[in-house]
Amino acid sequence: MNRISETDLILNADGSAYHLNLLPGDIADTVITVGDPDRVSEISKYFDTIELKKGKREFITHTGTIGNKRLTVLSTGIGTDNIDIVFNELDALVNIDFKTRTINQNLRSLNIIRIGTSGAVQADIAVDSLLLSSAAFGLDPLMHYYKQSPTHKEQSLLNAFKAGLPTDANLSPYVASAGNSLLAALGKGEQQGITITAPGFYSPQGRQYVPVPLFRS
Repeated sequence: MNRISETDLILNADGSAYHLNLLPGDIADTVITVGDPDRVSEISKYFDTIELKKGKREFITHTGTIGNKRLTVLSTGIGTDNIDIVFNELDALVNIDFKTRTINQNLRSLNIIRIGTSGAVQADIAVDSLLLSSAAFGLDPLMHYYKQSPTHKEQSLLNAFKAGLPTDANLSPYVASAGNSLLAALGKGEQQGITITAPGFYSPQGRQYVPVPLFRS
């Protein structure tokens, strides 16, 4: 089997994944991701046991148990560029032998649950409501670096979304759906909708203001 190069898979001196600072075995099959590193402890405080706490930069990881269920909660920081780092290194941790730098014969899938905050464009959604994203549109370019295979439903949804964009927007959005099994398990009786992710907080999300000069002559 082909060996993965040091450039394509960067490891720390202790053999851990470069950004996450984690070793294979440090993460559970169910991973809760949050943006803000301070939210990690707000979730892990409900664990019955915490077996591991690691961190590097904005990537903080706690792994522990609730009853017999092993869980990991991990912060990603802000932005889809960080999501790219986190998800690739999570995949490497469970599907690559770090010693031989080869892909494992038996591949594992992780259950990843994202918990975060969002604005709302629907007037009937009250502030502090609990919402589940059944799908998400991305207005950033990240996923165009990867091969995509949208379903017929996703492509129809994407076409309808593109048709509603201003003709001069010069955007190339993509779409991704939530996992059906996780959505069924977590979404009973809750409001569901579509999330939109933009590559910035101010102008990309339509905010307008008059900037104050930092320096005056």
